Amino acid sequence: MSQFLRLLSEGDKANALQQVSQRLRAGEADARVLDVPPQAFDAVPGKPFAYWVSEAVRETFQRLPAFESEGRTVKQGLATADDFRFVRGWWEVGGHATTGKWFSFAKGGAYSPYYADVYLVVNWEREGAEIKNNLNDKGGVRSNVWMLRDTATKYFLREGLTWSRRAHLKGSFRVIPRESIFSDSGPCAFDDDLLLLAAILNSSAYLYLLMLLMPRGTEGGQTLKLEVGYVASVPIPMPSCEQKELLRNLSSRSWHLKRALDSIRETSHAFMLPTALRARVNEYDSPAIEVELSRIQTEIDAIAFDLYGFSDADRQAALSSTPLPEGEGQSSSAEGDDSDDDADDSADSASATQHDGLLSWAVGVAFGRFDWRLATGERTAPPEPEPFDPLPAKSPGMLPKGAASFHTHAGILVDEPGHPHDLARLVEEVLSRVNAPVPDDVRRWLQRDFFAFHLQRYSKSRRKAPIYWPLATTSGSYTLWVYYPSLTSQTLYTAINDFIEPKLKQVGADVTALRNKGSNRSRDDEKQFEALQAFELELIELRDTLLKLAPTYKPNFDDGVQITAAPLWPLFRHKPWQKVLKDTWAKLEKGDYDWAMLAMNYWPDRVREKCKTDKSLAIAHGLEDLYVEPEAVPKKTRKKKGEA
Repeated sequence: MSQFLRLLSEGDKANALQQVSQRLRAGEADARVLDVPPQAFDAVPGKPFAYWVSEAVRETFQRLPAFESEGRTVKQGLATADDFRFVRGWWEVGGHATTGKWFSFAKGGAYSPYYADVYLVVNWEREGAEIKNNLNDKGGVRSNVWMLRDTATKYFLREGLTWSRRAHLKGSFRVIPRESIFSDSGPCAFDDDLLLLAAILNSSAYLYLLMLLMPRGTEGGQTLKLEVGYVASVPIPMPSCEQKELLRNLSSRSWHLKRALDSIRETSHAFMLPTALRARVNEYDSPAIEVELSRIQTEIDAIAFDLYGFSDADRQAALSSTPLPEGEGQSSSAEGDDSDDDADDSADSASATQHDGLLSWAVGVAFGRFDWRLATGERTAPPEPEPFDPLPAKSPGMLPKGAASFHTHAGILVDEPGHPHDLARLVEEVLSRVNAPVPDDVRRWLQRDFFAFHLQRYSKSRRKAPIYWPLATTSGSYTLWVYYPSLTSQTLYTAINDFIEPKLKQVGADVTALRNKGSNRSRDDEKQFEALQAFELELIELRDTLLKLAPTYKPNFDDGVQITAAPLWPLFRHKPWQKVLKDTWAKLEKGDYDWAMLAMNYWPDRVREKCKTDKSLAIAHGLEDLYVEPEAVPKKTRKKKGEA
């Protein structure tokens, strides 16, 4: 019999150790001392020192079949080795996605059982041909794709359950829909009865058993490593037919409820309306949904505890050892703080104010992205999908294909009072149309606060991908708002001809009128004269910059937002974003991103030359005919003894 001291929850461990030692020497009992025979650990795979759990819990691993049996399996997913090249936010390619090129990509995320939106897409054209031919300096494939064996052919694009391989405090398993690919940081489980399996895997009983296999305990708030081997080793009970049906229904209900909570998030495939308007479509009561989710989880836990045969003491131990991560609830769907892949989502959580969310939505309506008619009842919401349905090209809140937009435009709006395409006025009109309060500071908010809010909201998994671009004069006195999804090779010419030139003509006329006043100009006239002259010079500078860029600017949505915006970096006034774009442009010039269509547009000779020796680049640009296979290097053979 071996003795173990469990002092992890003690604040002053040195003092606690001294107390326990004194009691042991005095022959006194102490709940922090556990007597466990060494052979008891043999019951648990890997023989972890799970001394703090009961013998019955350890024996569960022998009584019940392991996860990876009876048709169930778990698989490690894809690591591209270059996410900036091969991964996008789904809204970056959106309706412009090349058929058969971009697929939903589950890549871990924060605690979110049953449901989490898959907001990334990965380039898997021709079964990942570019990724498979992206080689390192030694000629080896940079991605782990060569290790996946039959996983890509047998399991990619199938429905399953994914989880974050690096979870904070507590793991969670959620649906991955059909036509999706799972990643190395978001492995996947497969079974013939996935809704039933989701209920069991998210139960406190299963998670308690899973935690026993971790290299360390859960105290201290460290990140867990939920490797596929651990998940595959935890036993799975066999429910009765009645229990199966009940667990499936509870699991499905949880998925639908959590998706409803996600329907206020602009970047979600489930987005419908902002928080301030959401209750106008179907019933939406966030606190009530949270209560129901909690009740469902309690019911699932009770069934799972019975199936695993946990005693009352073991149940209490399991519930107390698998707490929710701090600040996380059942509604946590913002992929966030548990991994480096998802560190930019804070603005997309409940902390985003209703004011900002409502105005941001109104901007989207003005640009033709979102449909205001959902808020007025003129259009009903589309039917809710089932959990494993492929993700849609548009969220329910987006303007349906072919529907008339709120305002007709050519992909550009402007910050200019009195202009027919004035963004501030259009936002106010949208709010009035849906009978929502119209703030007094819309223009000020657009000028000072909106882009920073928007940039953070549309930043996911290290990708910064804003879709509303403010191109402005040096002082910010005149701003054109360009809508990324509407970009064409003519957009910059439209900005010049339809906006800047007419404005220059107007300002020039005002300057001439004041100049002609001569000595009759008043003090106020002089101030206005100086201001207009400075404004005219800024407009000329903006026009000339766009004229310089326009002839060679040919955007391609497969490049993504950051690459596409890089040539325009001098026109963004938001300093952090400008720096990102300036650095991106420098790397484009250097040749670091020659896979981009933009690189081929600006430096075709350089890119074509690289395609001769880089098959991945040749595939990217559709120039495989230029690629020349290197001659095979003959293998050196050892000479036999006696040979000259």
